[in-house]
Amino acid sequence: MAKPRSKKAATTAKIEDIEYRIPVWRFALVLSVFVSLVFVVAGRMGYLHLVQQSFLAAQGEQRMVRDESIPALRGDIKDRHGEALAVSSPVMSLWLNPKLFDAANIPKLAASLNIPTNKLARRLKRNRSQGFMYVKRHLPPEKAQKALSLKLKGLFSEAEYRRFYPASEVTSHVVGMTNIDGKGQEGLELAYDDWLQGAPGQQRVVKDLLGNVIKQLNVSAVAKPGNELKLTVDLRLQYLAYRELKAVVQAHRANWGSAVLLDAKNGDILALVNRPSYNPNNRATLNAVEMRNRALTDMIEPGSTMKAFTVAAALKKGKYGARSVINTSPGYMRIKQKTIRDHRDYGRLDLTGIIRKSSNIGVTKLAHDMGAETLWTMLHDAKLGQATALGFPGEAVGQLPYPQKLDKLGLATLSYGYGLAVTPLQLAQAYTAFANEGCLHEARLILTNAQTPCDQIMPVSVAKDMTRMLETVTQKGGTGTRAKVAGYRVGGKTGTSHKVGKQGYQDSEYSAIFAGIAPISDPRFVLVVVIDQPQGQEYYGGEVAAPAFARIMEGALRTLQIAPDQSKDFHVAEVSSL
Repeated sequence: MAKPRSKKAATTAKIEDIEYRIPVWRFALVLSVFVSLVFVVAGRMGYLHLVQQSFLAAQGEQRMVRDESIPALRGDIKDRHGEALAVSSPVMSLWLNPKLFDAANIPKLAASLNIPTNKLARRLKRNRSQGFMYVKRHLPPEKAQKALSLKLKGLFSEAEYRRFYPASEVTSHVVGMTNIDGKGQEGLELAYDDWLQGAPGQQRVVKDLLGNVIKQLNVSAVAKPGNELKLTVDLRLQYLAYRELKAVVQAHRANWGSAVLLDAKNGDILALVNRPSYNPNNRATLNAVEMRNRALTDMIEPGSTMKAFTVAAALKKGKYGARSVINTSPGYMRIKQKTIRDHRDYGRLDLTGIIRKSSNIGVTKLAHDMGAETLWTMLHDAKLGQATALGFPGEAVGQLPYPQKLDKLGLATLSYGYGLAVTPLQLAQAYTAFANEGCLHEARLILTNAQTPCDQIMPVSVAKDMTRMLETVTQKGGTGTRAKVAGYRVGGKTGTSHKVGKQGYQDSEYSAIFAGIAPISDPRFVLVVVIDQPQGQEYYGGEVAAPAFARIMEGALRTLQIAPDQSKDFHVAEVSSL
């Protein structure tokens, strides 16, 4: 008798009967669905690959491929010997996308850059809706990499160049400065911006989701560096002049000071300094007052330094000679409502004595005798009251009154340096005529092989007479004895002019000036020193500006190894009252 099947075996047989009874049509349906899906996917892939390829490629490039600018290296500015005055160094700037950046990472980023956390948080909050915000610019590459190594989402970097000025405040008024984007803002950086800045390049790169460059595809335009600019300035003499000018401005608590040193042979500006000055490497401390290049932008009434041109005009006319005598007694004269005075009654002076003693009465009588047209022509030919050929930003033109507008009083004051306005550079440029046998060289700041124009504004004989007269000013009995340089024959003219205020000329405010040349035997340098509003007991040009002139001139002569021209037994015969 057969054993009955177990309950488990009966259940298994039932399942097998069910599986065996699955209809064929159902299997075919499932299979067809799968096959249809394969065809749909394949068809879609084919459509995208064949029909939509260009569109999708463009969209992919927009998200991964970028056209980036390659920054151009700005041209260097150098002195006449190749010493760097302005250079560009590679730096990194960090920026972030506020929409992608997690605010929780602010403390971490701030700590890596050593900036206040709350300050960065406030900036991020203000720019949260923007897609771009600078975090910090012009960082040294190693400091930027410290922040980038944190791998924070939304933080990016870009390569830039930062302008650096090795001589700092010593050359700042000449060289000027750029802004943070590398565009010229002051000085030669502004005047020659197009020449210096170069042309940026263009490259196509692939970036990942974090904005990092993972591949350079091509360079469509190579960055073209800017052109080099070489100046006539001698950095050694620039340092020397700045040091001495700074010392005299501080010692006399002056408002400001300027010094301009020219090469008498060609008009090259060897040094041009101002005080106060500024540090172009630190934009946080910039002050508009300190940024003024006063040697070119500020005008002064040159005072008695103009007496040399009044006497030169008289000599050029031919009616007078170096020993022609003028009676200056009683030491004063009244013209209209104005009394013109000398320091004392010098009596009868020849023209050399008028320069040596700086007689207002003497030059006034010369001016009245030769007329306004003659004096004006000399001053105009000396390019006073006219902009120089430098093309420097903000340069003042100056002022020289027309002869038709000069009455007897105006002509008198013009003869001793009032009623006209010049810049320290214009005054130095004018004095090159005395140092170069009557031929005036236009001042220049850019070093070129071309010869600078030379205008013969007075005969050679007149220029030689004037240099001998100017030398007596620095000898015993002259007004500029403190301008002497040991071992060298030096000539020049002092000037002390009252400042103009709201109520006219101020009795207690002066500009102290000295303009001179050296060495007299074969002039190499022209130097003008202007000290504005010196305080204390000393305020005359011979007391304030002349000593600074002597120190700068001595340093320049010895630096360029100019041979001394004064023998031990040399002396200038003293010209006394006649």
